[in-house]
Amino acid sequence: MKKFLFLAVLFIGFSVTAQEEVKLTWLTDFEEAKKISKKTKKPILIYFTGSDWCPPCKMLKEDFFYTEKFQKKAENFVLVMADFPRRIDIITVDQREENIKLARKYNTKSKFPNIVAVDHKGKEIDNIMSYNMMRDTSRHYKFLEKIMKKY
Repeated sequence: MKKFLFLAVLFIGFSVTAQEEVKLTWLTDFEEAKKISKKTKKPILIYFTGSDWCPPCKMLKEDFFYTEKFQKKAENFVLVMADFPRRIDIITVDQREENIKLARKYNTKSKFPNIVAVDHKGKEIDNIMSYNMMRDTSRHYKFLEKIMKKY
């Protein structure tokens, strides 16, 4: 019984810790993101994802976006998520239409996951597509550094 209680407390502790680490603000309104970008002088990262069907997107979320290291880097960016779920109840019809507009301009190859960096005017700076099954995020961190140098 003591072992079970210990394991339960340990599991709950890890769950709470994992939830506390994720403190990112993802916008879904690109026009609002451009205004914030202009005001703060930060580039915009648009994350194209299929949140409920894309295994590499789920892995990238876990391995890259929801880490302390990215959380610190994220302070230098305005974050926008353009989700393309298969389940229709995850986002609104209006949001789906806005995401499609964004994809037509910035994700023309329909690759997921895809991260596109743009300036406050919406001009593309650079992009990085896909995520490897080795779960190596070094390429993504190099991408962030490259964007910060260019911006």
